Amino acid sequence: MLTKTYGAAVTGVDAIVVTMEVAFDNGFGFCIVGLPDTAVKESYERVRSAIKEFGVEFPRRDIVVNMSPADVKKEGAAYDLPIAVALLAADGKLAADNLDKYMIMGELSLDGTILPIRGILPMAIKARAEGFKGFIVPRANAKEAAVVNNLEVYGMDNIVEVVNFFNGMSSIKPTIVNTREEFFSSVNDYDFDFSEVKGQDNVKRAFEVACAGGHNILLVGSPGSGKSMMAKRLPSILPPLTLREALETTTIHSVAGKLKRGSTLMTQRPFRSPHHTVSPVALVGGGTNPMPGEISLAHNGILFLDELPEFNRSVLEVMRQPLEDRIISISRAKYSVEYPASFMMVASMNPCPCGYYGHPSKECICQAGARQRYMNKISGPLLDRIDIHIEVSPVEFDDISSTAAAESSASIRERVIKAREIQTERFKGIQGVHCNAQMSSALLRKYAQPDEKGLERLRDAMTRLNMSARAYDRILKVARTIADLAGSAEVKSHHIGEAINYRNLDREDRI
Repeated sequence: MLTKTYGAAVTGVDAIVVTMEVAFDNGFGFCIVGLPDTAVKESYERVRSAIKEFGVEFPRRDIVVNMSPADVKKEGAAYDLPIAVALLAADGKLAADNLDKYMIMGELSLDGTILPIRGILPMAIKARAEGFKGFIVPRANAKEAAVVNNLEVYGMDNIVEVVNFFNGMSSIKPTIVNTREEFFSSVNDYDFDFSEVKGQDNVKRAFEVACAGGHNILLVGSPGSGKSMMAKRLPSILPPLTLREALETTTIHSVAGKLKRGSTLMTQRPFRSPHHTVSPVALVGGGTNPMPGEISLAHNGILFLDELPEFNRSVLEVMRQPLEDRIISISRAKYSVEYPASFMMVASMNPCPCGYYGHPSKECICQAGARQRYMNKISGPLLDRIDIHIEVSPVEFDDISSTAAAESSASIRERVIKAREIQTERFKGIQGVHCNAQMSSALLRKYAQPDEKGLERLRDAMTRLNMSARAYDRILKVARTIADLAGSAEVKSHHIGEAINYRNLDREDRI
């Protein structure tokens, strides 16, 4: 008897349907075909032991399991459950009438317990798209899959519950999640708030401008000046995730296995902070079994690179393409995948190797030329993709000891949201452009052309401060954002002036 069950395989951040076909023949043996990896081939021992614990003798027949489509590589132990169900159905121990209505996925332990797997959310989306009535998943993954509407999701603890379900002997109800209610109830909850930051008003203003326009930002300051502490609070002033963005972000983290057990949609923008020893593959994704990298895990959120010059130069250079295209394409001999990578890059660094160049009370001990070599670790093309450079000074004692309440993240976020709404209306109908940081040269000429005084001020600054030519477009983009925050339809001279102050590293005397 030929029996079929249905599962899914994840490719990139999408899923495809995989059909498990089980056939018995005379003899004794077990064979899995259809490009299974080692973990899939080892499913025989797990499935055999789980069926034995169920109290049924493993079929003493020649068993062939075909996983279709046969030209797609199958990876991991998540196919244990659909294979076991197909074997039991083919052996007459499980009713096969409704098998074609359900997608089934889960890893089996030797005692028949169903263990959680990664990638459940894109599989559930695919199950609904393909018209399946329901999805049988490990109980730990049930809430994650139940985010998908119009799909019955059943969380199971062990193989006995699955058999009873198909034999009509189970009272298990589908898991129901009110996605909108849960999402909007916690979308404004954050662990950190800018009200906890004392002083540093100029840095807070730079952060506000960066978040309002989606600009990448570089913080330059001595150790202990608060660069990392303030960067961790950036998600609290970005516009809240939309449901669509939350679904995209959750899907990526599901594929990477980064979601907490029992979680549903992510409600906060991700904040990723890889160590400077990170490899290029860990940063951009890929590997033997392709997985999203840090830049994709930061999609719709923030990628924070602390101590930027300490990163390997080859690691930093691989980010140049995704910073522009907001997508990373990974091509290898055996696969080609795409991962989304629309993130805001926030980086920090010391002003010199010892960290105290320009410090008000500590003397720099770096040798001659050391600072220039330190700065030159960051290439011009990468620096060109960072719109805002801001110096972070040590906090004064009066600011630290002050008991006055600082402005909260909620207040700053209100202004950021209003500026983003202006940009959404401005770029309506322009594909791939959602904020000022994404403007092309043509859009700059149309929307960010300064008035006569502003143009004269920009010309004077570039000449007097020896700014590089690459600063021109960046200044206009940031000035357009500053004007949006002020509610001004025109880019004026004082907007240009503030934007010029955010280009410290473009001055020849600073490099």
